[in-house]
Amino acid sequence: MSGLDGLPEGREIGRVASGRGPTLIAIGAIHGNERAGITAARRVIARLSRDDVSIGGELVAFAGNVAAMRAGKRYISRDLNRVWSEAQVAAVEAKAESELDAEDREQLDILAAVRAAIARATGPVYLVDLHTTSAHGVPFALFGDTLAQRAFVSSLPLPIIMGLEEQVDGVLSSYWTRQGCVTFGVEGGQHADPGSTDNLEAVLLLAAEAAGLFSRGAVPETRAAHALLESRRGNLPRVMEVVRRHAIAPEDAFKMEPGFKNLDHARAEQLLARDRNGEIRAPHDGLVMLPLYQGQGDDGFFWGRAVSVTRMRASEALRHLRLDRFLDLLPGVARCKEDPSRFIVDTKIARIYPLGVFHMLGYRRIRNRANELTVERQPERETGTEV
Repeated sequence: MSGLDGLPEGREIGRVASGRGPTLIAIGAIHGNERAGITAARRVIARLSRDDVSIGGELVAFAGNVAAMRAGKRYISRDLNRVWSEAQVAAVEAKAESELDAEDREQLDILAAVRAAIARATGPVYLVDLHTTSAHGVPFALFGDTLAQRAFVSSLPLPIIMGLEEQVDGVLSSYWTRQGCVTFGVEGGQHADPGSTDNLEAVLLLAAEAAGLFSRGAVPETRAAHALLESRRGNLPRVMEVVRRHAIAPEDAFKMEPGFKNLDHARAEQLLARDRNGEIRAPHDGLVMLPLYQGQGDDGFFWGRAVSVTRMRASEALRHLRLDRFLDLLPGVARCKEDPSRFIVDTKIARIYPLGVFHMLGYRRIRNRANELTVERQPERETGTEV
C-alpha cells in the first residue's frame, strides 16, 4: 500500500506468489533519496499479478529507509547501507528500545521482513538491491564475486562491475549473501530521471525470469526489457572492475568535477576532483565510477578498468580448480585460522603484493592495517541452492 504522496505506508511494497519455486526479494530505497526502485517494484508486481502469467514461487518487494524517504534524505543519522555486518546486526538486536535511532528501527524491520520471506521460501532465494545515483548515466550491476552470483548477473544484459561491493563495509547485499541468498545490486541511473525507473523495472522483470519464477518468454514484456537494457550501455565495457576507492570525510572539502556520468571514461592526467589538498587527477586511462554529486556520502568516486572476456574465463577456470587452496604457499601469505575464506598478507615479506592473483580467484575485499593486509571473498554457493 502507498500513501497519497506515493510513499509506502509499511515495509512491504507488495508481493505475488503461487505454488512452489524460487523466491526473489527486491529492496528499494535503502537510501531514502533513491525512490525509483519503489515504483519499479510496484510495476513489476502489478504485471506479474495479472491472470495471463503463471508464477511458481514468490516475488516480494520491501521499502528500505522509509523514514529517510519521508524526509527526502539519503539517511537520517547514518547510511543504512553500511550497517550490515554480523557484528552490527547483533549489536542493534541487543539494544534496548530507548537506545534505537531511526536507522536502527529501519534495520530491525528489514531484518524481520527478509527473514520471514526466507522462512517461507520453497526454493532458492535471490535478493536484488535497487539503487540510483547522483550522477547521470547507465544502469549497471554490482555483486559480491562468487561464481553463483557472477553467473546469475551475467545472464542479465547489464554492464557488470566486479569488486565494487567489496570496497565498502556493511553493505546489505553482502550480508544476505552470507545468509545463503544469491544477491546483486543495481544502479539504475540518476535519482530524478524517469528513465531510471524504467531501467530498474526492466532489471527486476528479467531477474524474475532468470530466477525461474516464470518460464522464459512467458511474459512478452521481457523482450522489450532486454532490448532497453542492451541499448543503455553505449561504449562502456561489458565487464569492469574496481581498482581503488577514493574515500572522503567532511573535512576534506571534496568536490567532484562536473560532467562525469555514473560510469565514465577518463584520460590519464584528466582532472577528476578537488579537495583541501588540491587537484585529484586520473593516474592513467581508466574508468570513473559513481562520482559523488550529493551532500551526503563518504565515497568520492571509484577508479576502475575494463576486464576482458579472456580474463573472465581464465578466472572462472582457476576457481573451479580451487587453486586458492595453494595461496598460502606464496611468500608472506597465511590463511586465517578463524576464517578460511580470509588470508593475511605480510607486506614486509610479500613486497610485490600479488593483487592480481587474489582478484583472479575472487578475493576482492582487501583491507590494509600497518604492514598487514587482509584479503577475503564471499563464501561460494551453487546457484539454485536452497537457503
